[in-house]
Amino acid sequence: MTYREFYEYGKQKLVAAGIEEAALDARLLLEYICRTDRNELIIHADRERSSIEEQFYKTVIEKRASHIPLQHITGEQEFMGLSFQVNAHVLIPRQDTEILVEEAMRYLGDGMRILDMCTGSGCILLSLLKYSNECEGVGIDISREALKIAQENAQRLQLDAVFLEGDLFLPLKNFKSERTLDTLFDMIVSNPPYIETRIIDTLMPEVRLHEPLGALDGGEDGLYFYRKIVAKAPKYMRKGAYLFLEIGCAQAQAVTILMQAAGFVQIQVLKDYAGLDRVVFGMKPV
Repeated sequence: MTYREFYEYGKQKLVAAGIEEAALDARLLLEYICRTDRNELIIHADRERSSIEEQFYKTVIEKRASHIPLQHITGEQEFMGLSFQVNAHVLIPRQDTEILVEEAMRYLGDGMRILDMCTGSGCILLSLLKYSNECEGVGIDISREALKIAQENAQRLQLDAVFLEGDLFLPLKNFKSERTLDTLFDMIVSNPPYIETRIIDTLMPEVRLHEPLGALDGGEDGLYFYRKIVAKAPKYMRKGAYLFLEIGCAQAQAVTILMQAAGFVQIQVLKDYAGLDRVVFGMKPV
């Protein structure tokens, strides 16, 4: 089979399976199997490929047709221009989350201490460390398997970060940094679980069946983790430190009220590329 025949086969299979971006996924999986890029596929569309590549391509197309996420097949996802390893134990990094990172970078100074709550793959924390100078990063997650992925991503990116296992702020009780004896941070960032429990069953199969439930379910009203994080965060923040939270598109008002009640000031809401509320952040008073 040629590149063109591979692609047409894959696209037809994915269209028949109801995959939303069938043409794109068929191409990306072809690039993955043949270790090539889009230009190669276009310029040499009639180039014959090996039977082994054909077998592998059909196998991954069948996986994608069963609604296994593309990123779980390739094992990686790009985020903030960096490649992150992902699997079924972590949320797949999404473009909307880049809004949080880009805004946080505007308030991030050299040598600051960053805490990433519910770190998952580590994509938020590691991106901030990659694009800053001499910052210290701590990531916390309740999932040991997620932290393994975060640590592997740190090693791949040659970044030094500390990852702690436990429920929200609990791991900080006995944590002492090599740089400082306190547990105060200049910035706390988090993309916590925020989907209402009753909505989980209505999500796309790729999300509902293949991404970790613990990273999705935000409780009955989706605000469970925001209440916990916002209430306890000030204890671990220096004066003038910032708290950045990714939110569901209908949660801006509720999270803003929580932050106001906890004493945060200069609270702002940011929209994503679709014009939907996506990030709420504010400062601990000086």
